Amino acid sequence: MEIARQPPQFCLRTAGLLCVVAVASHQAMAESSARVDFDRQIAPILIANCVECHNADLAEGGLSLVDGAAARAGGDSGQGIQPGDADGSLVLQRVREGTMPPEAHEPRPTKEEIQLLAQWVSQGAEWPEQRTLSLYEYTTEHRAGEDWWSLQPVERPELPAAAPHDWGRNDIDAFVLQQLTAAGLEPSPEADRRTLVRRVYFDLIGLPPTPAEVAAFLADTRDDAYERLVDRLLDSPHYGERWARHWLDVVRFGESNGYETNGIRPNAWHYRDYVVRALNDDLPYDRFVVEQLAGDQIGADLATGFLVGGPHDIVGIKNIEGQLQQRANDLDDMIAVTSTTFLGLSANCARCHDHKFDPITQREYYSMQAVLAGVGHGERDIRPEDYEERLRREKQLRGQLAELNRRLIDFDPAATTIVPAEPARPAVNALSNGDRFEPVEMRFIRFTILATNASEPCIDELEVWSAEAEPRNVALASLGSVASASGTYANGSSSIHQLDHINDGRYGNRRSWISNEEGQGWVQIELPEPVVVDRVLWARDREGVYADRLATQYKIEVATEPGQWKTVATSHDRSPYAPAEEGKTETAQQPDEDPERAALVAQKQQIESALPLTSTFKAYCGTFSQPPATHLLYRGDVMLPQDEVVPGGFSAVADGFQLPADTPESQRRLALAKWIASADNPLTTRVIVNRLWHYHFGQGIVATPSNFGFQGRKPTHPELLNWLASELVARQWSLKQMHRLIVCSSTYRQASTPRAAAQRVDAENRLLWRYPVRRLEAEAIRDAMLTTSGVLDLKAGGPGYDAFAPNGNYVKVYEPKQQWGPAEWRRMLYQTKPRMEQDATFGAFDCPDASQIAPNRSVSTTALQALNLMNSPFVMQQAGLFAERLEREATDDAEALVDLGFQLAFGRPPDQAERQESLEFVSQHGLVAFCRALFNANEFVYIQ
Repeated sequence: MEIARQPPQFCLRTAGLLCVVAVASHQAMAESSARVDFDRQIAPILIANCVECHNADLAEGGLSLVDGAAARAGGDSGQGIQPGDADGSLVLQRVREGTMPPEAHEPRPTKEEIQLLAQWVSQGAEWPEQRTLSLYEYTTEHRAGEDWWSLQPVERPELPAAAPHDWGRNDIDAFVLQQLTAAGLEPSPEADRRTLVRRVYFDLIGLPPTPAEVAAFLADTRDDAYERLVDRLLDSPHYGERWARHWLDVVRFGESNGYETNGIRPNAWHYRDYVVRALNDDLPYDRFVVEQLAGDQIGADLATGFLVGGPHDIVGIKNIEGQLQQRANDLDDMIAVTSTTFLGLSANCARCHDHKFDPITQREYYSMQAVLAGVGHGERDIRPEDYEERLRREKQLRGQLAELNRRLIDFDPAATTIVPAEPARPAVNALSNGDRFEPVEMRFIRFTILATNASEPCIDELEVWSAEAEPRNVALASLGSVASASGTYANGSSSIHQLDHINDGRYGNRRSWISNEEGQGWVQIELPEPVVVDRVLWARDREGVYADRLATQYKIEVATEPGQWKTVATSHDRSPYAPAEEGKTETAQQPDEDPERAALVAQKQQIESALPLTSTFKAYCGTFSQPPATHLLYRGDVMLPQDEVVPGGFSAVADGFQLPADTPESQRRLALAKWIASADNPLTTRVIVNRLWHYHFGQGIVATPSNFGFQGRKPTHPELLNWLASELVARQWSLKQMHRLIVCSSTYRQASTPRAAAQRVDAENRLLWRYPVRRLEAEAIRDAMLTTSGVLDLKAGGPGYDAFAPNGNYVKVYEPKQQWGPAEWRRMLYQTKPRMEQDATFGAFDCPDASQIAPNRSVSTTALQALNLMNSPFVMQQAGLFAERLEREATDDAEALVDLGFQLAFGRPPDQAERQESLEFVSQHGLVAFCRALFNANEFVYIQ
């Protein structure tokens, strides 16, 4: 259905921008004959007089001054700007009435400006093609311009001059100390070793250290003991799990569709596992970026789950407007997650108008949409990483299988063209059939189907074997043989049933030929040269999935010259087809009395059990197709398309990029990825190092991790941010090296003890005069409980566990489970993540619900959190398991039980007062209640 272009109604607002033009009298225009330059003289006047609103009758909709075509279009009230006729231009009429610009607008256009504009209109109102006016051109007082700090190139700063201070282990500390000194503050002393080991364990792998690991670190007196510990943790597979959780928050990853049906995406977990592997492998961050935007082009298919990790409305809307709106919403989600995740810019704010605060135009928003317009939600078939090796091995096995099938026919009676009194050969079946005959020279062979058990006949592979010392399947296309047929089933764009599958050497329904005639048809193989053959092998589906469309009556003919056919085998000497026997192979219907035959059958079954090796798997990582033209939408209205836009980026960021309108879909995403991942992009490196800093210290150098624009917070340590960004590139984009740099700094290793004098100067600890005390996230609290109780299953990867009771409703009903077992005792990262639903116990701890990006989790303190940790069935269960562990691992001595409980929960022994109080508590309330109390202690859920 084609959408009619609707002319805009008269209004000076496009993309949220109201542009007011000043005008002069017709007399003034006539008096001047000099040509007016648009860019130098007119554009600044138009831009300088842009305001947010004007009188109500004009606000209904109408003229846009975003470009010349829109300015001249006008609306139902008249033509906005009429070239050559100032009096007939409605904009100029309203200016003369005093209604444009509004009275409150300052500054007012000068008399000279009005005359200049009037002269321009009189001269034809020439407006250069492609020239647009944007809000950010006229002022930076209340918004960011192209000179905004985060858009400037990253320049590596000089290290601050050495201060008379013995504090500091690396260059990070020099920048932090400079700020502290300027504020009259001193850094805090280093935290004790027990505190440090617990802190860095949770920070890097999200799990508490065992008592043995704490003891080993305390006993390690080497100067670099801490650095060695950090290296071990960064090498742990649990590092990727910990930091993948942070990344999945940022990219709004969820495993359901959202909206009212909110059904689970059973194969979305592959993207989660991709992130874990990429982080554990220390994939260079620039490569990490490229893979998530265009991984299908560079051998990282699962990475594109990033693009479609957001919500998607699967309920179809019949009317065209609803369908277009759904699609626009999907693309807006992709634009938003791409721009916020990698660039720290809220580009989606330019969907209906030029961005109010950042230098992103509406046209650039739709250029970004054109880049992503070919991305669709859905699953696609993915090859395993070792696919090529699997393919080589499978080809080898299939060759062996074909040879076994050829040899097994020798144990069956030969085919005859004479109809016998009693059938000598078994009935056909879907899995395997063979026809052996006297050796005959041929160059053409035709298999004609005369009847089927249902519908059009289907053959997955037609093999023709030579009668040579070393037999070979001479029908293979790879040997030069050519297939033809009476006709081929029309299956649209599907690649499943094709004529060239009949002799491609691959088995199964997915690589088969189907006739286009009900119950009949023929397929023919022409060899490159005459060959003596003695048998034909064929089947409906050697993989055993389908048994319909089976040829039950047929004949096989050969010829050395076209048309000179000789029949060599038919189905007349076979037993009648019996559906009840379906599924039994030809060889299986014969008793294996011959030892040689039995051995061949065993070999065949062994190979068949190993196949297929190259099967693909489904993953929810998007589908791709060449998109139609993308248009700027007037006010974001899908029913009001305007000019076509070309794929591109934001010109204010590293000069952007632009592509021709017909650029292939994959090349659009690849260009976007390379632009973002360029070392010259000033945002990419700043944004990611700030994210690392944010998760290590609880607050980034820029406190708004996904907003580096005007509405975001400015950096507290701008030079340090630039230094970290440049250091990332210098270290080959290695995130692990950046982690090591940060956690090995003196800044990170400070004690968390508050100091009243410092708090008076910097209450928010933005200057980092101490390490900030932080509550663990929900996932780390749950994982720590399972670790402490001794039941945590560290199985990595694969489908997640479900926190909700199963049900078969069309609309998924999320009822929390009331009982948990080993299947649910995995890390919470592996809990299937539906949108808008939370874990019954730990969701209260500020878990994002995956409905939108969550670059910065809030930290609340609520009664529900306390109740869940005290009384929820899960915590009660884990407290019981914790108590059982204490009784199992400690002696019968009550003090030993208490000491082990403290070591497991807090990584330290109790002091004497704590031990005495604990013993009294256990005596009065029991060991389970004691374990529950440990889970509820601040020391358990906070790192300091």
